[in-house]
Amino acid sequence: MSETSTKPYLLRAIYEWCTDNGYTPYLAAVVDGQTRVPREFVKNGEIVLNLSFSATSGLKMENDFIHFNARFGGVSREISVPVQNVVAIYARENGQGMAFEVAKPPSENGGIAPESLENGMANSTTATPSSPATLSAVPTHPEASAPTAQNGFDDDPNPPKKGGRPTLTRIK
Repeated sequence: MSETSTKPYLLRAIYEWCTDNGYTPYLAAVVDGQTRVPREFVKNGEIVLNLSFSATSGLKMENDFIHFNARFGGVSREISVPVQNVVAIYARENGQGMAFEVAKPPSENGGIAPESLENGMANSTTATPSSPATLSAVPTHPEASAPTAQNGFDDDPNPPKKGGRPTLTRIK
């Protein structure tokens, strides 16, 4: 019998920690053929989703998939993300969370080319699945606006140098 991955358990734990402390849990994932998300919100082969109570309904974090319904532009969509595609889960307010390494998706199943993973969050927050990285953030400009719970996604995966988004830093 094969051993169950620790990744889904860690995802649920960080999600629970975020909600218990009043933070907004965000999930970053690589998009491939198995990922059911609105493709118009995918940037650089990734999508960042807001998992808060106010942004989702029917959230199920299973060992293989994360399922929920969310509104994008006022339209309800059914979302399904394979746990193996999750790059990170973190708190929007302070950037604390955990990052994971994601295997390169094969191109024949509609996956994203491996080169696209060199941009954005996947490049700066990877760790091996058995040893996830801990994330911490330092806001670069506290007055700047953050994404809203209603849109369910992060509109810019590459934060501006002089913006208000936290910068994710890998802590060993």
